[in-house]
Amino acid sequence: MFKNACFFRVAEDFVLPDLAALERVLQKSRFVPCGPTQPESTGWVPPRGNKSKVMAESVAGHLILKQCTEKRAVPSSAIKAAVEEKIERYKLETGNERVPARLKKDFKEEVLLDLLPRAFSKRSTTLLWLDPRERLLVVDAGSLAAADRIVSSLLAALLEVPGAGPALDLQLVQTQTSPAASMSHWLVTREAPWRFTVDRDCELKAPDEQKSTVRYSRHTLDIDEVAEHIAAGKMPTQLALTWNDRVSFVLSDAGQLRKLKMLDVVVKEADDTKGKDDEGFDTNAAILTGELSALIPDLLEALGGELSPGAAPVAELALAA
Repeated sequence: MFKNACFFRVAEDFVLPDLAALERVLQKSRFVPCGPTQPESTGWVPPRGNKSKVMAESVAGHLILKQCTEKRAVPSSAIKAAVEEKIERYKLETGNERVPARLKKDFKEEVLLDLLPRAFSKRSTTLLWLDPRERLLVVDAGSLAAADRIVSSLLAALLEVPGAGPALDLQLVQTQTSPAASMSHWLVTREAPWRFTVDRDCELKAPDEQKSTVRYSRHTLDIDEVAEHIAAGKMPTQLALTWNDRVSFVLSDAGQLRKLKMLDVVVKEADDTKGKDDEGFDTNAAILTGELSALIPDLLEALGGELSPGAAPVAELALAA
């Protein structure tokens, strides 16, 4: 279900609103495909798929939502060529060599209105999982910018629920030691943290203007060369890890998980229990939330523990000293 994970901590005073009331709000903001001249459309869709109409799914106390975004992409080269054509036509018809900036802007808007209906549309979906008991919000997004967009949509929806409690106050989960410093330590000492193993993919990048980069793909990292790159100043920006022989992922220097994959033992457990619910959705959701609910605390511990709001990471304090 999830391919990525950005996680946020939910404030202690947050109370999940009545699901029926939340459902009514989400239905009002359900996804509608782009119109002929509309560049983008975003809305909520059923997490179970097209056969369902329910927007807010609750599985074992966990709230699961899905947002869909459709974009019509017009190549910038096509826009530029069409605008330049209009500019040249204007010059010939008026005899003016200078074209006002306002008129160029009007030309661009006209071109977009003309080209958008012929542009191909592309859809993407993003899953969101809220665990009220553990005060954890996880977004299936590969970047913080993408996560912020769906979180903003969730906040807006919760504010519309009649009689809802305090607003959803979120803090991006941060750790005592920065992920880059932790990954450097694991690679140099060749010792992975408890319940984790280092896999065979890594990216090291110099923090200077050149941004020189070294990438290892399907390559053993238990070699002197990796430690030498780190000693020369390069820092890990991505490192492939496996947790408890059950979940593999790539940890980024921003603390996000990418390329999440449930390993064979987890997949087998899911297959053994499928067929007992609607196309396996409840089983898959329960297994995913169960695995990540155990993985995330172990990862936070491996990174020195969760950082209190307003505090500076240990690695940054050491550098500052």
